Amino acid sequence: MDDRAIRPGGFRPPDAIRGFSVSAGLTGLRRAVALHWMSMAAFGRSLAVCGAVSLMGPGLGLVPRAVAGVRGLAARQRELLRRWTGVQIPDPPGPLPAAPAGRSGVVARYRWIMSDPGTRREYVWVLTDPIAGGLLAFLPLALVLSGLWGVFLAFYGVPLSASWDGLWYGFVPVEGRATAVLAGVLGLLQLPLALWAAPRVVRRHALYTRAMLAPGESELMASRIRHLAATRSAAVDTQMAEIRRIERDLHDGAQARLVAMGMTLDAAERLLETDPEAVRGLLAEARQSSSAALEELRDLVRGIHPPVLADRGLADAVRALAMSCPVPTEVRAELPGRPEMPVESAAYFAVSEILANVGKHAEAGRAWIDLRHERGALHITVTDDGHGGADAARGTGLRGIERRLATFDGVLAVSSPVGGPTMVTMEIPCALSSPKTTSC
Repeated sequence: MDDRAIRPGGFRPPDAIRGFSVSAGLTGLRRAVALHWMSMAAFGRSLAVCGAVSLMGPGLGLVPRAVAGVRGLAARQRELLRRWTGVQIPDPPGPLPAAPAGRSGVVARYRWIMSDPGTRREYVWVLTDPIAGGLLAFLPLALVLSGLWGVFLAFYGVPLSASWDGLWYGFVPVEGRATAVLAGVLGLLQLPLALWAAPRVVRRHALYTRAMLAPGESELMASRIRHLAATRSAAVDTQMAEIRRIERDLHDGAQARLVAMGMTLDAAERLLETDPEAVRGLLAEARQSSSAALEELRDLVRGIHPPVLADRGLADAVRALAMSCPVPTEVRAELPGRPEMPVESAAYFAVSEILANVGKHAEAGRAWIDLRHERGALHITVTDDGHGGADAARGTGLRGIERRLATFDGVLAVSSPVGGPTMVTMEIPCALSSPKTTSC
């Protein structure tokens, strides 16, 4: 005997029996039935799409509406399976494409919609799900119905067999009391089997749905190329805007002061022989202009790449931002190294913009910043206890941060319900350069 089957207090059941739960089985059975009915709904949608495609003339005008219904059904299936099984199915594609410019008519509209690979994938899914998905989801319910039929035969099988000239339960011919009882026993065994199989069938259904709806490698590559093209264009636009800002600041600030200083020195040179006292005043004025120009140049360089960021790294630079923020801000940084300089700069200016928004708009009493590096990405969270209501869709500042992070495949998430608190989370894929730990 296997020693693993013995435990203090009695027999240790196998893993499959120990993992069985009646409540989980009943939940899985309800979900399997729901998936079966959704497959039947997919059958109705498939008839609508096929009918719209097969009808010429006015029928083609129904294709957009039918495909939109399929898309809504697929999106609901994705969400349910994600909540029920944890299987992540890629999000549905974007809105239906608009009619191409320069084309008109329902035929052009139909061709344009069906050229979308996500729409084609959902179209194939809605045609196959009533058969493959429906049969798979019906399996637990079929076991339950078969088990109940066996129990029914245990009580009424013998008279029914005599009336119907013989009955069978699977491979068992119900010809007498003994075979009727055997059918009932087999039926009772199928009931727990159905409860055991139901959660597993639901997960298998989720895996099947993901295989049907997940984009292929070529589509992922095309989406990646479009994303890189868009972020590259945004990065170029941002860089040109930054160059124009630097030129404007130089022209309006340091350059103007240097020109004024040159004019002052020229005047001092002309008065050097005739009015030494006036020359002394002009030299003092030139010295002040040079100091102001130097300070403006330092501010300009600090705006391009702050010295504290270059010298001390992101964690200390963020702490410097927190010290200058009008809202008391606590910083917690756990960075076992430094990101690359462009990533570090993008993260710094993103945090600077968010803290500026906190000081101007949030009416917060405190703020918290958390920096860490996990799973190959830099994670930054800025939280404040202000009145909330921040929305990236309504403000240029947050949209600018999104564009800045998108250059590095970074993402921005904002949670800001009315009444607060506001939490801004940023994630930037990157590697760290050194093993030195910076924490507080």
